[in-house]
Amino acid sequence: MNSAFTVIDWSIFFAYFLVLTFTSVLLSRMNVKSTRDYFVGGNTVPMFAVAMSVLATSQSAATFLGGPEYSYGKDLTFIGFYISAFLAVIFVAKVLIPRFYAINAVTVYELLEVRYGSRAKKQAGVMFLIGRLFASGARLYIGALAISMILFLDITPTHVAISIGILMLGALAYAYFGGVKSVIFSDIIQAVTYIGAGIAVLIYLYMSLDADFGTVYNTLEANNKLQLLDWSMSGGFSVWALMGGWLLLNIAAYGLDQDMTQRALSCKDAKTAQRSLMMSIYLTIPVAILFLFIGLLLYLFYQHPELSHLSTEVVQKFEGEKITIFMYYILHEMPEGMRGLVTVGAVAAALSSSNSVLGAMSSVAIEDLYRPWKEGKEAHTKVEEMHFVKAGRNAVLFFAVALSAMAMLSYYWQRYTELPLLSFALGVMAFAYTGLLGVFGAAIFTNRGNAMTVPLALIGGFLTVLLLQPYVLGESLGELIGFKLGFAWQILAGTFVAFAVMVSGKSK
Repeated sequence: MNSAFTVIDWSIFFAYFLVLTFTSVLLSRMNVKSTRDYFVGGNTVPMFAVAMSVLATSQSAATFLGGPEYSYGKDLTFIGFYISAFLAVIFVAKVLIPRFYAINAVTVYELLEVRYGSRAKKQAGVMFLIGRLFASGARLYIGALAISMILFLDITPTHVAISIGILMLGALAYAYFGGVKSVIFSDIIQAVTYIGAGIAVLIYLYMSLDADFGTVYNTLEANNKLQLLDWSMSGGFSVWALMGGWLLLNIAAYGLDQDMTQRALSCKDAKTAQRSLMMSIYLTIPVAILFLFIGLLLYLFYQHPELSHLSTEVVQKFEGEKITIFMYYILHEMPEGMRGLVTVGAVAAALSSSNSVLGAMSSVAIEDLYRPWKEGKEAHTKVEEMHFVKAGRNAVLFFAVALSAMAMLSYYWQRYTELPLLSFALGVMAFAYTGLLGVFGAAIFTNRGNAMTVPLALIGGFLTVLLLQPYVLGESLGELIGFKLGFAWQILAGTFVAFAVMVSGKSK
């Protein structure tokens, strides 16, 4: 394994944080007079900035390291996930965005208030907050784990906690003062940083192979690494799964998850928001391909020693922890300078998802839960708008602490129990998506459902996906029907149950 950071690596690392400090001070001076300014930038954010922010929010340290891992172990069928995302974005842009702008929404769950009453909005908001706490806390843990491995060459609790602190302080620097507009502009810096790091790694890896492009292509082709479509029923990213569960998941991620949709709600009108979402997916697909290509080159580097002249056995373990092939490469092969660049790339990927979630959770907590309660309690006196802005900032601090605590819980739980907490925590937002998909589907496409069926549908969708997990009933059910009930099929089933519950109730 390579030694710890060199002077060049630390110089790159501190230069990056110098840029973060300077830009956070600059962006914190933005004029915030209302929660609309704080949570949706006063609907004045430029289209390209929103597109870059959606791109950055859709990525994370898990994506940064996980994309290469997939293509290293399998092929290019993961690209299908982003083709599914492309179709989902078209649906969100055409169907959901005009409805959000028609009611001048700050959060996506306000649409349910119009259809089913204020309780429905609050229930959907609570479902989002619980799911996001688990999912984003676990994401934060994965990012901190990677940074601890690279910076400190270990994953002791202290160093993981420091890494969590680095990410959370970086996120707070943008989210606390300037709100979503500050976060959006900072996301441009993060996106450029981790895409630049990815391009640098791809070029370096290609140059380190003793092969021309023709040899690289022919070797990958001979090893079935260039397959794009999977027509099997049980494949994780099969065509059937992509057009079913993964399509639904992407619709929920881009249109029903405040974390992502908050950016689109910060545009000046629906048409600009639609264009920004389409531009974001045009940018996201090449970025996904970039990291999949890194995985293919890592496959050639480690599995074809005649091209890399490397004969060491690859053991993807670090202090007993399974690590991705990209992380293994960073720790063992990466030269000085490059390691610092990739570290800031991983920080940028983790930071872009951390700062956005703080603003999203705060907006739902204040606009959907706290504001109605406060204004109802003080119905005879007008509550000053800056009171809610201050409450929004306090909520950002609260969720920063809560997410950090969840990240540390993930660390201990993964080490000292047999329960698959991390996979549960990462997937729990998708559990929540099924209920939201069922409720929004009924609200938009039918005249069925009421305030009573909303909580039942949200819980029904969640429980269906939970029951279909391998560690509950999923494995035995899979054996019964003859193929594995992967995540895409679980989402499809959960959404069907939630939608069925909604349409069973008459409209009131």
